[in-house]
Amino acid sequence: MPSTTLEKEEIEALHAALDDEYKAWATYDQVIRDFGPVRPFLNIRDAEARHISALSVLLHRYGLPLPENPWSGKVDRYTNVHDACKAGVDAEIENAGLYERLLRAARHEDVRRVFERLRDASQLRHLPAFQRCVVRTSGGTRGRRRGHMRG
Repeated sequence: MPSTTLEKEEIEALHAALDDEYKAWATYDQVIRDFGPVRPFLNIRDAEARHISALSVLLHRYGLPLPENPWSGKVDRYTNVHDACKAGVDAEIENAGLYERLLRAARHEDVRRVFERLRDASQLRHLPAFQRCVVRTSGGTRGRRRGHMRG
């Protein structure tokens, strides 16, 4: 029978995953606030909310508190959608490396499954969507709005 408690390394991995998903959600939400409901940010922000929910379920299952999102209002801002999409590509590539590291700490099958699903969603859906966005927005100042600087 599987253990109903997590070891310190696995708890830290869950917190790292949640922090990364919180940061992604806050970043994509900021892009939407700055530029309106632009693709692919709207859909991917919703996906990040589902990722947060999946991690929240695990934390609850193992009797751990759910930390609040520390990233709201503390993420980079971009001068245009193109730059935001390029940053999205970089973030999703980094996300794959993060989940590969976190998977090494996953001892429980349910934790491993969630980490694998989140990694795969990032690499198979989010990354290609941001790559398409980079191509789509590379023709000039489309999506540009004055006054919004990276910060």
